[in-house]
Amino acid sequence: MKFEPVTIKDIAKALNLSTSTVSRALRDSYEISAKTKKRVIEYAEEMNYMPNPIALGLKERKTRSIGVVVCEIANSFFSQAINGIESVAYNAGYNVIITQSNESYEREVINVKHLASRSVDGIIISISSETTDFSHLKELRDKGMPIVFFDRIVADIQTHKVTSDNYMGAYNATMHLAQNGYKKIAFLGNAEYLSIIKERLAGYIKALEDSKLPYNPDFIKYCLHGGLIYEETETVLKELLKGKNKPDAIIACADKLTTNCLRYFKKNNVSVPNDVGLIGFSNLDLTEWLQPSLSVIRQQAFEMGANATELLVQLISSKRPVKQFENMVLVPNMIIRESSM
Repeated sequence: MKFEPVTIKDIAKALNLSTSTVSRALRDSYEISAKTKKRVIEYAEEMNYMPNPIALGLKERKTRSIGVVVCEIANSFFSQAINGIESVAYNAGYNVIITQSNESYEREVINVKHLASRSVDGIIISISSETTDFSHLKELRDKGMPIVFFDRIVADIQTHKVTSDNYMGAYNATMHLAQNGYKKIAFLGNAEYLSIIKERLAGYIKALEDSKLPYNPDFIKYCLHGGLIYEETETVLKELLKGKNKPDAIIACADKLTTNCLRYFKKNNVSVPNDVGLIGFSNLDLTEWLQPSLSVIRQQAFEMGANATELLVQLISSKRPVKQFENMVLVPNMIIRESSM
């Protein structure tokens, strides 16, 4: 049986009133008597009547909904960011529609177009690792769709952006390893053209320079899908650890890359931290309970999502075109545990 929600017409018919009278009563109009309002509201509550958001949207030219595009909902960083997004959105009276690209450019384009076709009032997005063509986002922005980027941003599109201090995170991680005696530190990143990876690589290189450690381009490796496909990580680690000149520590730049490294090491009897030290960007809550416990760079994911939503709501609510945009950078935390000691 198909679900049929109660409508204003249903209430009007049951109470023998006109639809306009019921509509005005539900809006608490002064034109309707207190007695009629009470009668309509009580019946509406009894029948679990809910206003039709699409009808309201047509009237107000707003749907009171926000679209979100992330690479993977199951990723601990993005799930925490979504919590931040929803906490602000619902308090501001917005519903949230969440989609995931699974690191696919094609899927990201489909998601963005779908959200636009649903007439969302704005979009919060962190781009996929495959995305190098941003025309789908530029076109939407040029047509007036409010867009806010977080984490993985597009520099060429003028709008609000909320990121983590990726340079500092990677710099601190590299310095920590160097200060603990590691001399050959490798860098394992997502797609090399992502904004977050460019910034983290710059921090890594600067820390090597400040520690007077050699820069070896062979120690820099990338996994296009950021660990979403385990075999990518496995292939890269095999390349890094073969031969005599192999790294004695690794910085991994994503949740899945970090845990995939530990998975590979356990599978191949590589002792952490005795054979190789490991520190990675991760917001996974279980890292302290792994064996060994993982040293991590933990980002303020909830706060990033919350701040991005606050900025988006400001864009949506603005009566005039916004020309000054904010680039908000949050400081990550470094948590030192057994894997890098």
